[in-house]
Amino acid sequence: MKIGYSLHYQQDFHQGVQQAVELEKAGLDIIWCSEAYGVDAISRIGYLAAVTERVELGTGIINVYSRSASAVAQTAAGCDYISNGRFILGLGASGPQVIEGFHGIAYEKPLSRIRDYIDVTRQALKRERIIHDGPTVQIPLPEGQGTGLGKPLKLIRHDYRPEVPIWWASLMARSVRETARIADGWLPTAFLPEKLDTIWGDDLRAGLAKRDESLGSLDISIGASLAIGDEYVGETADAILDKQRDNVALYWGGMGARDKNFYNHIAGLMGYEVEAKKIQDLYLDGHKADAAAAVPADYLRRASLVGPESMIRERLAEWRQAGITVVNVSARSDNAVATVAKLREIIEDL
Repeated sequence: MKIGYSLHYQQDFHQGVQQAVELEKAGLDIIWCSEAYGVDAISRIGYLAAVTERVELGTGIINVYSRSASAVAQTAAGCDYISNGRFILGLGASGPQVIEGFHGIAYEKPLSRIRDYIDVTRQALKRERIIHDGPTVQIPLPEGQGTGLGKPLKLIRHDYRPEVPIWWASLMARSVRETARIADGWLPTAFLPEKLDTIWGDDLRAGLAKRDESLGSLDISIGASLAIGDEYVGETADAILDKQRDNVALYWGGMGARDKNFYNHIAGLMGYEVEAKKIQDLYLDGHKADAAAAVPADYLRRASLVGPESMIRERLAEWRQAGITVVNVSARSDNAVATVAKLREIIEDL
């Protein structure tokens, strides 16, 4: 099981980098950079490549609308080259509010588009001439479109890996099936691992049944607040978990329209349908503080690694049994480096 850490787009980057460098020494495995409609992820990946040595660097995520498929392939090659083979390409569709409202691009065929981007990226990294005729991407442009001068090209340089891990941020059934079939890893955002099989088990199995053996096993990540120690119980633990309320309320309540919020839907499948609806109503009506206060404490506890070492060990063992291979942590203790080092010790002892 690997340990990941996210540099959030709202976080002070330079402070985050200083901490990431120390966390790498403590046993961190992956640093993820998100972007949404904040600062882009790629420039930060480049910076991190220069100041780290061992840790993998992933986009968590870049969307498949604001860059062409070939540009994403170029980006994967470039990031892998400057990091000496440590890059992970995390892709997702984002959502219509961001894609149409920020980028001004129609939010159409998200599943097909990601699948096209994965195909083009893998083709390009192998230095094949890019020829692709998919539902959303045609390279070169078909006859009758453009000037007619386009011809298949391949990446010029070849000092990067011919295969870069591609992770797919998916949530809904068809996308999860495709993720299991063709992606190297799965980024399903926050969820309860004990609900993994209940919500997605059939779709994962259907996709894995058609998976190319050369891809190996599917990596699965989960995010969790982290604090280890006997003191993290009762009100002390609740104070740490409460820091997650605003973010959970944003996703369950504000990431999408009232009838099109994927995260709200998953919250309902986890058993919080009533609470998720209340949070969404409050959030969309402008009562964000009340929405955060309505986030179930039960969910926050079950989705975290906050508590005595014995509890952390038990929970990690259960998560690994459920198929989790990467734990993306938000260290909430006074000494994040020591906490990650302790987590590394626990994982290696499982």
